Amino acid sequence: MPTTRTTGHFTFADWKESAVTGEDGLPRLANATVTNAFSGGIEAEATTCDYAITYLAGEAGAFAGMELVAGRVDGRAGTFVLEERGRFEDDGTVHCGFEVVEGSGTGELTGLRGTGGFTYRHGETKVAYTFEYGLE
Repeated sequence: MPTTRTTGHFTFADWKESAVTGEDGLPRLANATVTNAFSGGIEAEATTCDYAITYLAGEAGAFAGMELVAGRVDGRAGTFVLEERGRFEDDGTVHCGFEVVEGSGTGELTGLRGTGGFTYRHGETKVAYTFEYGLE
């Protein structure tokens, strides 16, 4: 399957976090529901994302989540789900890799496969991403 590499940016439109375990002690767990807006190769006005977060020490930790994207990839309309895994550091830097959940593509994105990622640095308002994908 030939692949295409595309890039763009996303912004956090909304972030709601709630503790799963107590605020005291480490490690501690939290959930976050996030809305993102994508532009560039992936276009989506408002995604739906849910993260499970582990705080390990200070502001460092790890997360995993699923993000439902309804929009377009390089002009093709449909929906798909991204499985995301990453880590965050004390300085606010976030590293994340993501992969399309096999079988989640709909519409013109049926058969979508792909991987990508981003690095967010504290204070950025737009986060650059890369996405390499193919359609079966």
